Amino acid sequence: MATPAYGVTEEKTAAYWLERLGPALNMTTYRGVFVYARGSSVHSMQIAHRYHKGVVEERLVLQDGASGEIVRRGMNVVCVLPEQGKMQLEQIIPSGPFAEALASQLVPVSRWYRAELQGEGRIAGYDVVIVALTAKDQHRYSHRLWLEKSTGLLVKSHVRAAGGEVLEHFQFTNLEITDAIPDNEFEIRSEGREISRTLNGEGAQADSQNGFSSASRKQGWHLGWRPDGFEPAAAPSSGKGQAVAFSDGLAAFSVFVEPAGTVHMPTGASRIGATTIYMRHMQSENNAFLVTVVGELPPASARQVADSVQIDEAFVLGASDQ
Repeated sequence: MATPAYGVTEEKTAAYWLERLGPALNMTTYRGVFVYARGSSVHSMQIAHRYHKGVVEERLVLQDGASGEIVRRGMNVVCVLPEQGKMQLEQIIPSGPFAEALASQLVPVSRWYRAELQGEGRIAGYDVVIVALTAKDQHRYSHRLWLEKSTGLLVKSHVRAAGGEVLEHFQFTNLEITDAIPDNEFEIRSEGREISRTLNGEGAQADSQNGFSSASRKQGWHLGWRPDGFEPAAAPSSGKGQAVAFSDGLAAFSVFVEPAGTVHMPTGASRIGATTIYMRHMQSENNAFLVTVVGELPPASARQVADSVQIDEAFVLGASDQ
């Protein structure tokens, strides 16, 4: 087999490949199996994905441990959680380019990351180009992306700490890029508790006068600070409230604020791979609230976001009536 001429790829810049990545995430039709490692946990998942009549359809099925699946059609998502076991399927879905915050498009990332080509290779039988994205500040992690050369599809990725440690690792072990996938591959087949969600991108605009998020204001609170480059994005809604997600075009984090219940939740930061979960209690007008920040942020940055949450008066009054 002839080795691909590197000079052909060399003519295309890292920016060219990043521009292809966003559309490829949605508009490439493929099926396969990928491995996803986050911290000490490693999971294998089967995926079928197609772009059909202008709508993205996707089915993800856990291959090891507990059973469960996620089926997505456009903005509607159905999660089937296992009847037994504590694992929640949503917790093992790859973040970064697989996050729902990036479902619409990949925004330019050159202001926040230094992009450079690092050669070529082969993943799951396909020729790939390797793009390194090095974070320019301490509020985000660096990434290395392996993109399939004919489509731009992401087939492998690393999320790396400042010292080079690989925090998360995603890679296809089996992949078929195809022209069509039949309807029956997107049918729910698992038995379990179904949770339906609708992705909501409404209100995902920043208030230009004060830099706060109008999306979070609609929830009764707002952020006094967030890392530069993280803009409001679509987030799943369910239960008693709605998380507000923020993305810099590659990484994403969500913030959720709710009245504190009678069960006292532990506060502080925990990290699984590149995902930080930071929780804090806060008081406003004698009412207690629980603030949770979850996503691809270093723990110190997640804490700074949580500490900046400001509760609006209407939200406090609503909590008092409960």
